[in-house]
Amino acid sequence: MNARSGSPALDRGVEGVAALGYRLPAEWEPQAAVWMAWPHRRATWVGDFAAVPPAFERLVRQVARCVPVRVLASGAALAEARRFLGDILAADGAGRVTICELPTSDAWLRDTGPVWLAGAADVPTAAVCWRWNAWGGKYPPWDDDARVARWITCHEGRRVFSGPLVLEGGAIETDGEGTVIANHRCIVDPLRNPGCSRDEVAGVLCHFTGTAKVVWIGGELAGDDTDGHVDQLARFVAPGRVVAARQPDRLDPNHESLEENLRLLAGVTDARGRRLEVIPLDIPAHFGHAGTQLPASHLNYLVCNGVVIVPVFGGPSDEPALRTIADCFPDHRIEPCPAEVLVRGRGAVHCLTCNEPA
Repeated sequence: MNARSGSPALDRGVEGVAALGYRLPAEWEPQAAVWMAWPHRRATWVGDFAAVPPAFERLVRQVARCVPVRVLASGAALAEARRFLGDILAADGAGRVTICELPTSDAWLRDTGPVWLAGAADVPTAAVCWRWNAWGGKYPPWDDDARVARWITCHEGRRVFSGPLVLEGGAIETDGEGTVIANHRCIVDPLRNPGCSRDEVAGVLCHFTGTAKVVWIGGELAGDDTDGHVDQLARFVAPGRVVAARQPDRLDPNHESLEENLRLLAGVTDARGRRLEVIPLDIPAHFGHAGTQLPASHLNYLVCNGVVIVPVFGGPSDEPALRTIADCFPDHRIEPCPAEVLVRGRGAVHCLTCNEPA
């Protein structure tokens, strides 16, 4: 899409959401619910799928201790979800987990769900529903997932803004104060947004999220089929402070691109003019399953109402990562989540969840 045919930058459709009282909230702000989708698409998981539902059940139960959970499922997946979660399902207002009957193409709700906006004062929450094409057309068909974001937003009775970009929720990260970190490789991408320049994309992002500055990074983890989602690479832990993935093993394929991100982030300022403080966080080296390299990253954590749920992978990087994240979130409880099975879907805790602000 170019300027002559109507680029997103020239066709924003609504007044900027900041002028309407909305902003993109940080993940450490209070949350009303976390949305998830029961896994069922075997082709997207490496190895034996039988281990996946029990691992997903453990994650649902762990998140549900922090916040109500809404699980999307239909057909056989719906029956399986009820079987695994029966004792904690909501009934007549009781219970921590509700199952919502809706078909999905896959389980990665961070990417298919809405990007939620917080409202100022008495303005209720709203959401941006971006366009969806399964990470640049990698996993057809994706029709069911293309409907998920709007369904969730309407189910909650919230205002919908239709974002004109193809954009996944895991591709952006915010400090809640007007700054977004994004990876140009998975947004300024000819398979997602052909013909769009980086400046055009940044303009649309800020327009629809109420933010003021986009900090661009690059790189990706080997085995990551999102083309480099930022929730694997760099996360805000507070305004002005970022934790960024590092791979000290020079023989690991992730080493160089992560070093470049560390250098880049150390030299930029946020929307309020603060130079970012960058905290390196080592990720597992040469992590894989059945000969397939997988994108194992401790940065794929979920911050949820005073708790940080951190993926761990049974290796030497686990304990140092938990200590670093605990230092970054001194007022939160840090909970490890065994993610050796979850990462076989090429994602982990953050990728599988979509948090709705209070």
